[in-house]
Amino acid sequence: MAGTGLEELVSSKEIVIACGSGGVGKTTTAAAIAAMSAVRHRGKVLVVTVDPARRLAGALGLQGFGNDVKQVDAAAFAGTGVKPRGELWAAMLDTKQSWDDLVRRHAPDPDTEQRILSNPLYQNISGKFVQSHDYIAMERLYEIHSSGDFDLIVVDTPPTRNAIDFIEAPRRMAEFFSSKLLRLLIAPYRSRMVNLASKPFYQVADRVLGSQFLEDIAEFFILFQTMYDGFVERATAVERLLRDQRTTFVVVSTLEGAPVREAEFFIEVLTTKRFHLGALVLNKVLPDYLLDEGAEERAARLCDEAPAVARAGDLAVSLATEADQLERVLAEVAANFRNFARVARREAGLKRDLRSSPEVVAMVPEFEGDIHDLAGLLRLGERIWGQ
Repeated sequence: MAGTGLEELVSSKEIVIACGSGGVGKTTTAAAIAAMSAVRHRGKVLVVTVDPARRLAGALGLQGFGNDVKQVDAAAFAGTGVKPRGELWAAMLDTKQSWDDLVRRHAPDPDTEQRILSNPLYQNISGKFVQSHDYIAMERLYEIHSSGDFDLIVVDTPPTRNAIDFIEAPRRMAEFFSSKLLRLLIAPYRSRMVNLASKPFYQVADRVLGSQFLEDIAEFFILFQTMYDGFVERATAVERLLRDQRTTFVVVSTLEGAPVREAEFFIEVLTTKRFHLGALVLNKVLPDYLLDEGAEERAARLCDEAPAVARAGDLAVSLATEADQLERVLAEVAANFRNFARVARREAGLKRDLRSSPEVVAMVPEFEGDIHDLAGLLRLGERIWGQ
């Protein structure tokens, strides 16, 4: 599939997962991919963000959207000059609501359901525990995909190293509920018989954490273990979905040092774990004309000859300025061009190193202002769609 563009890649998939470090335009890129797909193709497209920052709402003209999917009003496209062929929908993960829905779905009976929902530890974990956020994000993705309501789902993930947890969260959650540590924590509450070898552990834990806290922990995990089979079954199904040929990953980065290292890290992880790496989107890339050796030579010459150029003919007079001031401007412009040219050459080397892995590499120049509406998203989308 080498040499294809992002449009061809996306049109053959049902799930696109955008990942990358913070501040590289990942959320905006995910929204742009979804918006372009809704404009170019028939069908329903959903973009889901699991990034805690609610930047996507403003870009899509939505207010107060959350776990429930919400359609972007067709009128929002009026200012873009295009009429979408499909429908664009959006949602943002509400961790607490998603956990409550999960409990209601998997609890063996209404009494267990209510005891879990009212447990103090559950109420804290379901809203604040980072790993719970990663796990429930995958649960929500699986639930939406299984509904069959959408032709394409584009997912915006947490920053890169958290996105690794995002991928592995279902398996880790299943492993935790069958772990030795968990059995050790709940053993004395399943049975009042505690052997001599483990008794010191409980005595220390009781002094440090308190009896009530230990009881809350034990009750929480004992109740949750009633849903263990459902968790394991779902974790297996989610991992299978992520490896399915209908799912692809898009790594988003800039060509700055730290983001590039993060992108390389994630590309390596995806490749090693045999997930489908579909594309690399490089944002804020300097233009190719900075790589023109002839232009850089002229900039170097201008640096040296700025005094003579500034005083040549009537140039300073025609620009209504002093020759000394014009000299400073010309020298500064030439020096800046050379500096940008050096950065552009470094970027070109990084691009060559990164290009070999994905099927599609799309490069986006830096825009003059922030992208804050659908018109901006589509402008970005045009840059990456057909490359």
